[in-house]
Amino acid sequence: MENKKLLQTVAKKMKDRDPKQIKILMGFDGFVDQVLHVVDKRYDAEHFERVNYMEDYGKKICKAAGLSLNVEMVPVQTKLGGNGPIMANSLARHGCKMNYIGSLGKENVHPVFHEFTENVHAISISDPGFTDAIEFLDGKIISGKLETLKEVSWETIVEKVGIKKFAELIEESDLIGFENWTMLLNTTEIWKHIIREIVPNLKKQERKVLFIDLADPEKRMKEDILEALECLKTFDDTFETILGLNEKESYEIAELYGKSKEDFENVLEVAEFLKGQIQISEIVIHPVKEASGCSRKEKASVQGPYCEKPKLTTGAGDNFNAGFILGRMLGFDLEESLLMGTANSGFYVREARSATYQELQQFIENWSENKLEA
Repeated sequence: MENKKLLQTVAKKMKDRDPKQIKILMGFDGFVDQVLHVVDKRYDAEHFERVNYMEDYGKKICKAAGLSLNVEMVPVQTKLGGNGPIMANSLARHGCKMNYIGSLGKENVHPVFHEFTENVHAISISDPGFTDAIEFLDGKIISGKLETLKEVSWETIVEKVGIKKFAELIEESDLIGFENWTMLLNTTEIWKHIIREIVPNLKKQERKVLFIDLADPEKRMKEDILEALECLKTFDDTFETILGLNEKESYEIAELYGKSKEDFENVLEVAEFLKGQIQISEIVIHPVKEASGCSRKEKASVQGPYCEKPKLTTGAGDNFNAGFILGRMLGFDLEESLLMGTANSGFYVREARSATYQELQQFIENWSENKLEA
């Protein structure tokens, strides 16, 4: 299907679907993100030229090796962060009914989450982590401070939520999302408890959707990643399990199974390969300019609405995931859902905020008429 026709089809279908019917449970992270720009040249107290590209920043650092380097960073925005809250926030803005269990504040909810907690039913289980998100036009460096997230564990969930309540939240949800495995070091153990203590007692027999985002697992040990992926296989006995990856992550996971980036011509081939290796319902991969996916019945790739000068990129992948899974939950096919993901992300990087359902529909219509800002 040519892109214009696909866009028009998706926009038309969106008018007949209602996200308010979708019930979701997500967790378990939470971060306070400070978005930063690196100063290249400082002209006066108010004016500076930023470092636009990651390669230029890397050259600055390498040039200073053996010496020293003074780096000035300018705060641009402080906002809610974490893969879970950003994705959940997007889905809630689309109208989905959201329960969120996560790291939003131990004694009191941190101010960056106040608006979020007005739109979702939130249960906080620890203080949030903190992130410096150093942004460039072609990517970002995420520098996280994770000490408080050590408290995110099965024991804490049992204490703060309770096994019965947690099981009820899963039972009543159409979609479950477990995000940011990499930074929550106890996640695999949480999954194992869910598999042993929750899954066998679920009353409803229909296969709910489970969406997983590992979130840049490069720093984790190979055996830990493979153990987590084995949990996904087990989850797939009960849930329609979908693993979302960005391009970098997809190649890193492929390497665990003996393949290098050079073995693939495109990310669709990576998705097909990982689908065969991990043996779950669906793999979806979102590079910056496109998206690909492979399920049991379908495989597809779409080009996205690339933005050359984004206002905000931290959270773009999470907004892709939200748009994609929204399409899936509304009954769209794989290609249509991939397009919704790229559109949801495309809106976010242009507007520095998540779209509402109506705004996303209008964005897709504008895209079909070539009315988007580059």
